[in-house]
Amino acid sequence: MTDPTAIQPSELDQLPDRDPEETAEWQASLDAVTQAAGPHRAAYLMRRTLERAEGNGLALPKLLETDYVNTIPTAAEPAAAGDEAMETRITAWNRWNAAAMVTRGAKHGVGGHIATFASAAWLYETGFNHFFKGKEGDGSGDQLFIQGHASPGIYARAFLDGRLTEQHLDNFRQESGGSGLPSYPHPRRLPWLWEFPTVSMGLGPLSAIYQARFNRYLTSRGIKDVSQSHVWAFLGDGEMDEPESTAALTLASREGLDNLTFVINCNLQRLDGPVRANFKIVQELEARFRGSGWNVVKSLWGSAWDELFQLDTTGALVRRLREVPDAQVQTYQTRDAAYIRQDFFGSDPALVEMAKLLSDDKIIECFRFSRGGHESRKVYAAYRAAVSHKGAPTVILAQTVKGHTLGEGFASKNANHQMKKLSVDEFKQMRDLLELPISDSQFVDGVVPYGHPGADAPEVRYLQERRAALGGPAPARRTHAVAPLPAPADKTFASFDKGSGSQNLATTMAFVRLVKDLVRDKQTGRRWVPIVPDEARTFGMESLFPSLGIYSPKGQTYEPVDRDQLMYYKEATDGQILNEGITEAGSMADFIAASTAYSTHGETMIPFYIFYSMFGWQRTADQMWQLGDQLGRGFLVGATAGRTTLTGEGLQHADGHSPVIAATNPAALSYDPAFAYEIAAIVKDGLRRMYGEAAPGEDQDVFYYLTVYNEPMPQPAKPAGVDEGIVKGLYRFNTAESAGLNVAAANAPRIQLLGSGTAIHWTLEAQKLLAEEWGVAADVWSATSWTELRRDALEADAALLRGEERVPFVRRALQGAEGPVLAVSDYMRQVPDQIAQWVEQDWSSLGADGFGLSDTRAAARRHFGVDAQSIVVAALAQLARRGEVKASAVKEARERYGL
Repeated sequence: MTDPTAIQPSELDQLPDRDPEETAEWQASLDAVTQAAGPHRAAYLMRRTLERAEGNGLALPKLLETDYVNTIPTAAEPAAAGDEAMETRITAWNRWNAAAMVTRGAKHGVGGHIATFASAAWLYETGFNHFFKGKEGDGSGDQLFIQGHASPGIYARAFLDGRLTEQHLDNFRQESGGSGLPSYPHPRRLPWLWEFPTVSMGLGPLSAIYQARFNRYLTSRGIKDVSQSHVWAFLGDGEMDEPESTAALTLASREGLDNLTFVINCNLQRLDGPVRANFKIVQELEARFRGSGWNVVKSLWGSAWDELFQLDTTGALVRRLREVPDAQVQTYQTRDAAYIRQDFFGSDPALVEMAKLLSDDKIIECFRFSRGGHESRKVYAAYRAAVSHKGAPTVILAQTVKGHTLGEGFASKNANHQMKKLSVDEFKQMRDLLELPISDSQFVDGVVPYGHPGADAPEVRYLQERRAALGGPAPARRTHAVAPLPAPADKTFASFDKGSGSQNLATTMAFVRLVKDLVRDKQTGRRWVPIVPDEARTFGMESLFPSLGIYSPKGQTYEPVDRDQLMYYKEATDGQILNEGITEAGSMADFIAASTAYSTHGETMIPFYIFYSMFGWQRTADQMWQLGDQLGRGFLVGATAGRTTLTGEGLQHADGHSPVIAATNPAALSYDPAFAYEIAAIVKDGLRRMYGEAAPGEDQDVFYYLTVYNEPMPQPAKPAGVDEGIVKGLYRFNTAESAGLNVAAANAPRIQLLGSGTAIHWTLEAQKLLAEEWGVAADVWSATSWTELRRDALEADAALLRGEERVPFVRRALQGAEGPVLAVSDYMRQVPDQIAQWVEQDWSSLGADGFGLSDTRAAARRHFGVDAQSIVVAALAQLARRGEVKASAVKEARERYGL
């Protein structure tokens, strides 16, 4: 009985009902259908009505979930292009060689994955045969983000195509000899083949979205027309649990990225078992993508199911498919027809009658083998729908069987991700299933042979003809013959050499001022790509808004609230700034796309991404490895850096460790500049090395990480002859004498103070206190890069092992410097301690170890023991240990300074 006091649905509608009688008639019709034909029929009619409304452009909420059937019915499938029989033979060879390669490798204990490609083979082969554009045609070709665990299948195809040899396949996961193949897609290890490193799951889908977006950016800005490039991302259904996998779905739909297609291999299994044992991952993903504005195409069932759907006159089959959980579908893969008759068909009288019309062989064919992702015509139809759809990205949910064609010991087994090999008998069963002409005699000493029909075989000619028609081999990475960028005028950098005079200037602002000048350069200015995660005003970059514009595919459809101000918020279709909102992960994905445009599109771009240093390496270090793996170039700028410079922000914002993490990445050149002129010198050298004429032996495929600070400080003039030291990591900024300090005793104790970043200012203050209050002469050194000093020293050590005499730069720089060395930074002590073993003098260090805290800068520095007074006490203690000052001086200093 209805509660008369309950709120009725009509009362929640803010729109007035202009014809209540008509509304009541529609509702009565629905009630009548429900009573006469049942709720399933009523639901069916409602879905079809909503679909018609959506098709007619009516503004109604979209259906988030459709029936568990193919989006494209068999009758609506386009005629498949190409020779299906020929493509089946090609795919069979590739299946075989992928499994053979991993099995042969298992004898050496290197492992590998077989089941993923076995399930996804047709998803790749159909694309390679008919859709994926190569780089030898017009434009840049397509960008392929290959699922990492499917790499054996890609290698197998390259082998059939003649791009790889048996020796390559035999060196799968054995790279040290020089002709090996990396486990997964890796541009740094196999740079002519792989473009995108994808096996750190979740980063592939995120990067694919921002790659598609960056393609639009390049076109809109007139850098290069890449409107014909399509981005394909191949993903696993289990991978979609990674938060990065779905983090940017709404960006893709919001900006209408119809140049992007996700292909999700829904084999219902992740690494240890079912993805959604008690639920349905396909339906969940469909709802998520539809709700995010994507076009969704489901390819679930193969053609063997057509007969079953034709028999389903009551809808009972579709209902049953919708309710069976994924783990049970997986179980059907391994059970006989009797079990399926009882468990699947026995739940509904209508299905019981249907099953009577089906042979056991038909049931086994449908439930064990026939999936939409295993039939080229089904996959072709889905791909054709994806590339034809306009206005939104497309996701294809293709159902497959993990371990398909590998035999009953593999297919759908929970452990198949960890199963690395097939037995000889299993290979022979696979051979017979795939109808491959491989004889028993080819299995020599139990070793499975590779299969190849011959370089002139019809299969190979067909494969090569199809790739030629699509623009050449794929996947493929190209390093285009791009001319070095001309260096900006020296005056741009030299303007920082004279210092800031009486004006205090934060190094964050110094960097922004430098970039403002560089983007005005007539030859290279348009190549800069400023990237910021919604903190431009924090970093003083708002002045770039009106001059460069913020990129938006819609331009500016509103009047900004600050339009009457000089630095108003300006969006434009050709805007240069990528202001990503609050997403460091998205900003890094932007940076990666821009930093590799020299290879992907043959267009050199200079990205700089500026961010809170605490939220860079700590939050997105995995993507920074991805950047290095992908051979990206550009400038990462950790702003508001250091443990103690962010007054009041506290623990979550206080960065005391980003240089530690950065030091672990071989592609990252990490600098902690103290002064504006150092920033200018480092950026100038970075532009030369990455984009200009690199010196012999220098790796261009690097990126720079600079930490800059928000504390306004005096910026001194540049001393003479320090450029080499700035770039290499260390130079003497001054001596006690050149600083004009009066040290009474001619033979006064002397100490070398090494400071980096903002710590240089406390070090200079300590230098003064040591001279004036303790009669100690201190020389101050600027350590622009502890990490580069360490790397140079490691290279010197390696050279010595080769019999070459080489002295580390840090040792040469400090040679002859009197007294001990005390190193100070606003980071953990292990940052400066990186170079301790190569310093011949007595070594000690100070740093901001532990957690951050909220307080004033002075109080925070006193807390961590890195302020000027703490430096003085540490210096006196070091000298006292050497007998150069009295031990009582240390105690006196502690008391005087209240430590």
